Amino acid sequence: MREYLLCLMVAAAVTYLATPGARALALRAGAYTHIRKRDVHTTITPRWGGLGMFGGLLAAFALAWKLPMMKSVFDDPGTVLGLLGATTLLVVIGLVDDRYGLDAPTKFAGQAMAAGILAWRGIGFIWLPLGNATVLDPLTSTLLTLLVVLVCINAVNFVDGLDGLASGIVLVGAAASFIYSYLLSVNYGFERATLSTLISAVLTGMCLGFLPHNVNPARIFMGDTGAMMLGLLLASSTVTLTGQVDPNALAGTSRASTVLPILLPLAALAIPLIDLTLAIVRRTLRGRSPMSPDKEHLHHRLLDLGHSPRMAATLMHAGAAILAFSTVALAFVPALYVLVVFVVAVGLLAAAVFHRPEPADVL
Repeated sequence: MREYLLCLMVAAAVTYLATPGARALALRAGAYTHIRKRDVHTTITPRWGGLGMFGGLLAAFALAWKLPMMKSVFDDPGTVLGLLGATTLLVVIGLVDDRYGLDAPTKFAGQAMAAGILAWRGIGFIWLPLGNATVLDPLTSTLLTLLVVLVCINAVNFVDGLDGLASGIVLVGAAASFIYSYLLSVNYGFERATLSTLISAVLTGMCLGFLPHNVNPARIFMGDTGAMMLGLLLASSTVTLTGQVDPNALAGTSRASTVLPILLPLAALAIPLIDLTLAIVRRTLRGRSPMSPDKEHLHHRLLDLGHSPRMAATLMHAGAAILAFSTVALAFVPALYVLVVFVVAVGLLAAAVFHRPEPADVL
């Protein structure tokens, strides 16, 4: 645990210290967001916050490479190099997009290439918990890996519409993934799950280091540079865990333990995925393109209820936390206890959502 926490703290510290430099570079390069009708922010804000997080990622992995207890993570250096290579590709694409703007097909092609690098270097689904574990053939494994990575990347990118929202939701998902993979790797002796645990720990640190710069009023946005990178890393943690843990070794654990590696990212990203689905249905029914922008996202509706931007983000973070940590708890706690806590938490969240704040309540 100490080694993981050390890597987490290094990722957080380097990200926090590097982000002001990324902000200065973005302003000098002209990589900033102009004010649009659908935007919540009211001042021109630089992008490229993902560059600071990328620095935290590299620093944490460099440290982990030197830690004796992390040796097993680097037994297959090609896998780690594939992860870092795919991440670097998306960072480069994101930097260009945040400065000059890239069309959707170009960005999608870059995302698919990054996902392909992961699959090529061995980060992919090998089996699925369908009845008895179903071993996947190489083509199915690659296609499923591509699908999960692309969904996670675009879900994070889609939810990045409010100060601190995307980084907070990914923080919740990464923390839940870290707890789950750590408990598997330590409590159940799944030594090969350590890469997933390391990715989750580092991702948690990156988000912690970036959030102070990104909460309302944000001094910098992560941009596509950060959103695509966070989505890729969250997906990589899940795919790595599912692909490397022997399903036969899970026979003595609860049924939920075998399904969780797939359900966890869906639970963590449930809110942006629901928002995306509602947006597509809403726009299609109105005869508009599913990708056309509007001001009817979930965070816009929270703002319309009278919540401040910071409180709206906090409420969405709370919803993501309830879903993600309840999902993790199913593997280690009796389902009835989890259900009771879940219902109470959802009730409290609903009360907070529909409570009309007085002016003094606004953060």
